[in-house]
Amino acid sequence: MALIRSAFQDELDGVSQSLVDLCERVATLMEMATQSILTRDLKLAEEVIAADVAVDDFQHDLDARIIDIIARQQPVASDLRALATALRMSADLERMGDLAHHVAKITRLRHPDSAIPAELVHIFTSKGAAAVKIARKTAVVIATRNIEMALEVEKDDDEIDNLHREMISALIAPNWSHGVETAIDLTLLGRYYERYADHAVSVARRVYFLVTGKFA
Repeated sequence: MALIRSAFQDELDGVSQSLVDLCERVATLMEMATQSILTRDLKLAEEVIAADVAVDDFQHDLDARIIDIIARQQPVASDLRALATALRMSADLERMGDLAHHVAKITRLRHPDSAIPAELVHIFTSKGAAAVKIARKTAVVIATRNIEMALEVEKDDDEIDNLHREMISALIAPNWSHGVETAIDLTLLGRYYERYADHAVSVARRVYFLVTGKFA
């Protein structure tokens, strides 16, 4: 019986590690996507777009493993909660990869021009750094199940919200001179970063629920 339990625990640990790995992947993708949009690097953008397919495949394989474990082991109580929560987290993380992909697609769409006016580069530099920081902290939260750090992730998201408000203020200012197309690009980009961070917050909240049985 102890051997069976040990094998099951190894499978649970493997699922947790896969979630950490997936989180690290989507953090790297957003880091690359941000660099591509800031530097007009088409090659890097194409790498992000191609890599998102691998993220999707990784997530599909992970979900299949989780469903297989549930079917074979018929877990109850905290074990079932861990596996059900893992399915929800993997979906959030896959969506984060999609959002990095969307950033890279705008790089490709506007190449060789820049999608970001010079005076707003600092905002998107900061947005990108904040998003990657949140994703990497979320990876640590998954690995350690640190509920205090899980609560910090939501506070970290405030930085991206503040930067978004700063960007919107620039777009609606009377002296905006870059036209409607650029304003649409920036609005979409801003939304991609916001949603990316929101999904990371969702993952952190699920870890909090997993540990405490309560919603943050």
